[in-house]
Amino acid sequence: MTAVAIIPARWASTRFPGKPLALLAGKPLLQHVWERTCRARTIDRVIVATDDMRIAETAFAFGAEVALTSPKHPTGSDRLAEVAANLRGVGRILNVQGDEPLIAPRLIDQLARALKDHPGADMVTAATPFTDPAAVANPNNVKVVTSRDGHALYFSRSPIPFVRDPAPANPKSKIQNPKFLHHLGIYGYRRKFLLEFVRWKPTPLEEAEKLEQLRALEHGARIRLVVTKHRGLGVDTPEDLAAAERCLAAGA
Repeated sequence: MTAVAIIPARWASTRFPGKPLALLAGKPLLQHVWERTCRARTIDRVIVATDDMRIAETAFAFGAEVALTSPKHPTGSDRLAEVAANLRGVGRILNVQGDEPLIAPRLIDQLARALKDHPGADMVTAATPFTDPAAVANPNNVKVVTSRDGHALYFSRSPIPFVRDPAPANPKSKIQNPKFLHHLGIYGYRRKFLLEFVRWKPTPLEEAEKLEQLRALEHGARIRLVVTKHRGLGVDTPEDLAAAERCLAAGA
C-alpha cells in the first residue's frame, strides 16, 4: 500500500498567526517539518495542504509538493481528507502536524508500518510515557489508555486511569502503578476510513473532551497505538519557537 504524508498548514492561529512561516534557525517552521518528513523511509510522497497562498508560495520555493484546499475546513482532518480524496492508488495517509519541527522520521515510519502490519486497525497514533508526574494533571496534555493488544481504549484530558489504591512506594513490590501515557498528535489513516470519518458528525464524547479521535472510538473504529520515546515539541506560541530553536542548537 502506497503511503503519503500530508502536512496541513494554515495561516490563522489565535495564539500565533502566520506560524508556518515563522523563522526557526533561518528556515520557515514548515520547512523543518517537511524536511524531516521527507527523511522517513516508508513514505512515497509528502504533500503540504494549505488554503493560504503565502504558505503555498513559500512551500513551492523550498521544493514541496503543495495542494491548495478550501478555507472552510473546521479541522486539519477535513483538510487532509480533501487532499486524500484526490489521490489514487494510495492506501495509507499520514497526518503530520505542521507545527512539529522536531518530528522524528523514524516515528513516521513506525506509524506507516503499524498500518501495514495491523490490517484490523483503521487508524494509528502515538504516545509516550510521562516523565513529569505534574504534567499528568495538565488538561492540555492528552492521556490515553490501551488494551492488552495495543489498541486505544480511551483518550482524555483527565488523568486516566484513575488509581484508587496506589501501590506502595517500594520498587521491589509486585504491585505496580500503571504508567500514564501522553498522546502525541500524529495520526495515520487508511484512506477509505479517513474519507468516511470526516462525514460523521461530532459525537458526545468528542464534544465533551474536545478530542476529535473520540469520534472514531464512538463509532467502533480500532486505533492502533505506537508507544515511543520520541516527545517532539509542538510550537503553539512564539515562546515555543524559542524553545525549539534551543533544541535545534543542542542537536535535537
